[in-house]
Amino acid sequence: MKVLLVMNFNPELEEDMVDYLLGLVDIEGFTSYQVRGHGIHGNLSLSEQVSGRRKRLQIEMLLEQEAADQVLAGIRESVGRDVVWWLQPVINSGRID
Repeated sequence: MKVLLVMNFNPELEEDMVDYLLGLVDIEGFTSYQVRGHGIHGNLSLSEQVSGRRKRLQIEMLLEQEAADQVLAGIRESVGRDVVWWLQPVINSGRID
């Protein structure tokens, strides 16, 4: 089954995360963008506490469920911590060329 793996993480991990993902053969590609985290977070700077938001990066990729499990296990070993992730089932997908 195809899933959408979404990962939200500290911007300091960006280079290691991208290098790791680009080195995987099961990954056809991914999308990354800057986001802002809101809510209860540990280790916020004073400016983040005042503004109520935290700078984060987000990556989304479409892949098989089993591959997602392997990607997440590799991130724990190769990239670092402070990665929030979730999986969403994908009913259908394709490409219009």
